[in-house]
Order: sequence, then structure tokens, then C-alpha cells
Amino acid sequence: MNYRSILNYFINRSTNASAESFNAKIKAFSAQFRGVKNTEFFLFRLSRIFA
Repeated sequence: MNYRSILNYFINRSTNASAESFNAKIKAFSAQFRGVKNTEFFLFRLSRIFA
């Protein structure tokens, strides 16, 4: 278990919820575009939408 992250929550009241939310958005976006052949364009669109 990662005790530092657990202690970080109790000391600073910070979690990785924003990272988890961003990961969920990326997964949902990639699920929309299954079978994309041009990965460079996919990553470009991903960076333009979420950056």
C-alpha cells in the first residue's frame, strides 16, 4: 500500500481525483474514436480539447 498518498490526504487534504477525472475523460474520448488509424491526429485532437 502507498502510505505516502494516504498520509498526504490527511495532512494536506489532497487527493488524485483530478487525475482520475482526466483519465476518465481520455478513456471516454478514445472510446468514441475506436479504430483510429492516424494516432498523431488523435493525440492532436486530444490535446486541443483537453489542454
